[in-house]
Amino acid sequence: MIKPIANLIVALNGNVKGSHIAAGFAWGLLLGLVPVGLIWIILFLLSFLLFKHNHAAKALILIVVKLLGHLTAVPLDLLGWELLHLDALQPAFTVLYNMPLAPFTRFYNTLVAGGLAAGLALWIPAFLFGRLAVFGYRNTLSPKIRGTRLVKGIKNIPFISSLVKAVAAAKRDL
Repeated sequence: MIKPIANLIVALNGNVKGSHIAAGFAWGLLLGLVPVGLIWIILFLLSFLLFKHNHAAKALILIVVKLLGHLTAVPLDLLGWELLHLDALQPAFTVLYNMPLAPFTRFYNTLVAGGLAAGLALWIPAFLFGRLAVFGYRNTLSPKIRGTRLVKGIKNIPFISSLVKAVAAAKRDL
């Protein structure tokens, strides 16, 4: 858990494009909302193979969203149930279910359908929020907190000192 945080801190304070970090946030949210299964694996592989984004941001947001999954399960289940019971989509679901490999994706599961729909719907807002957050951090927050006594005191906490060492190691790896 420390390494993704350290890599994200390096990216936020380094020369990584804000759009790459924001895309990592959005991918982490999408992957965090979709239950692990064949659709999740396909999305995970697509994110690595076809899209350029910050993997540390994706990993951190993915972990946070998965840890908070019990809070999102009921709304995602209700959303999935509504989507799977739309009369207009029944023919498409029937075709998908009769395809050779499509049933293995569990698209017919309410949590899978709801998580995928919510993740896709929230991808662009998450990306835009990530861009705004990175811009705000880099231009406003980072210069103000860098040299304060509070930051120097926090660096003496054992967990934080190991995080600082991990950040230094991550900078050397770049």
